[in-house]
Amino acid sequence: MDVNALLTQLRSEREMLEEAILALERLARGGGKRRGRPPRWMTDVKTEPEGAEAAPKRKIRVLNEEARKRMSEAQRKRWAAKRGTEPGE
Repeated sequence: MDVNALLTQLRSEREMLEEAILALERLARGGGKRRGRPPRWMTDVKTEPEGAEAAPKRKIRVLNEEARKRMSEAQRKRWAAKRGTEPGE
């Protein structure tokens, strides 16, 4: 058993515990519910473990003009059926 590796691990755990305690103390001092964006000190605390990858960003779906037109016509027909009228009236 490597004592140095064990000490390094314990120190990193102590550091994480100190950060958690600090965040909880700040929350306790804030009191009551608050609205809006959380302050920077709340978002600076790391929530993901080290080495974890961020989720990939989703690509924006791009439709061509023809597809957009077909979708528009289909929606017009659905609304006309709901109203009980002919499309385009």
